[in-house]
Amino acid sequence: MLVIISVKLKVRPCLLYEEEYKDCKSIRSRFHQYFIYGSLSDCTQWKRDYDNCIRWRENNNKNACRELIEVEMSRRIERLKAHRENDVWEKRASPPKSWNKPLPPYMQERMKGSYLAQKADELESPSKERTFCAIM
Repeated sequence: MLVIISVKLKVRPCLLYEEEYKDCKSIRSRFHQYFIYGSLSDCTQWKRDYDNCIRWRENNNKNACRELIEVEMSRRIERLKAHRENDVWEKRASPPKSWNKPLPPYMQERMKGSYLAQKADELESPSKERTFCAIM
């Protein structure tokens, strides 16, 4: 049961693989690929992923599922690569101690007549009549 849930979280719906493939092959995307990279991207992986997804969903093919999960994991690693290699910001385990201290007086004064303050007051006191914007 846990393995099935884990697989469903890692494998996208088959329709998404098909849409990615169609988008990759579209004229608009081809123009973009050529303009940005100087060559056309290889879209066969999206087609292979779609075919593997269909084999997994319809025939419960374990090899197709395994290949699909490996590709998804490599995509995830590639997507998060820049985030993990970023050494500009120090990553913290908990929020700063003073994360919820009150605003300085000059900011509180500036906020008094703002739309945000009005909405905050409405949410705090439910007895007041709330205002909604409706465009007809």
